[in-house]
Amino acid sequence: MNEEAVTTGWDAIEEQMKKLYGAQEPKHYGTVIPYMLGGKDPLDGLSAYKAENPLPHWHIVTFGFSELYEKESENKEYSGYGFELTFRVARTEDEEEPPMWALNLLQNMGRYVFSSGNVFASGDYLDANGPICLGTDTQLTALAFVEDPELPSVVTPNGKVEFLQMVGITEDELEAMKTWSTSGVLGASQTNLPGYITDLSRDSLLRIPSIAETVQRGLEQEGSNTGFLFVDQLAWEPGKSRLFSKTPTVLTLGAKQAGTVGKLLRGRLLKGKDLTLASQDLRVVLEPGAETGYEAGEQEVRLRLDEATADELSRKLLPKEDRIELTAYKGCIIQVVKTHIKDQDGNVVSTIG
Repeated sequence: MNEEAVTTGWDAIEEQMKKLYGAQEPKHYGTVIPYMLGGKDPLDGLSAYKAENPLPHWHIVTFGFSELYEKESENKEYSGYGFELTFRVARTEDEEEPPMWALNLLQNMGRYVFSSGNVFASGDYLDANGPICLGTDTQLTALAFVEDPELPSVVTPNGKVEFLQMVGITEDELEAMKTWSTSGVLGASQTNLPGYITDLSRDSLLRIPSIAETVQRGLEQEGSNTGFLFVDQLAWEPGKSRLFSKTPTVLTLGAKQAGTVGKLLRGRLLKGKDLTLASQDLRVVLEPGAETGYEAGEQEVRLRLDEATADELSRKLLPKEDRIELTAYKGCIIQVVKTHIKDQDGNVVSTIG
């Protein structure tokens, strides 16, 4: 194998890391069996550097979301998926190896992207539906993505590569990011979350009054940046006319998402913005309008809500099983059903609603 000819993408990543850490030799973890040959780990490698500022931590970078060797994709602007992930994890003074849970988590992110085709961008978030480090009592149960503050994007011979840093977040921080914005919540937390370092032992930042107040003020003034929300439990059943009666139209929503959607209605529709809910088979577009009404196709439904109806629904949508009838939507019912949270083996570990 001609190393000079095929490792240009890999070399470009290492060069960026050398600008930060000089001659420091990172702890590198390669993949024994390539993913394309049946290996379990989709990323070709992970490198962990010891960083001291602003606090001691491991700075881990992935190799594999971008094209590390020869150019294969037709997209000339970006290399592969166009990014590599980084992860800053708190480190004790006597630690000589990065925590395995962090390395495993990054490989899991690789599996998610490679299997789904969904890519990450700055401002995104992902609910892990449980501790990001399995078997611990950490409050960090989700991830946010932001541009790595010390690694600007780089243009390689295979295209552009951005460095996205993963940040472990709590359930209520995730909710705040959905209902306001990821950058807003992280920006309000910079003093208390230096370098966006993930520390499994930390408490929710929203317990700090100044941060909670900033988040609430941002939501009220700016509304929400979340215009699209993926919803596992989403169904639409149009009403049917019978001889002496008519069954109502029913929109079904899972309890886990119901409370979030209720808050998003305030941050989107009451600010004049649309909100799209999407499952694998259906899209429901909620949009502000002078009058209530809906248009339904095979895979997309558009619901118009006037201000009073949007406000009413936002107050009634809660994370619990319910049957919601709206004043202005006489023939339409919102059915909130229980959400069963399952582990990787498909076992129900908790129920919402």
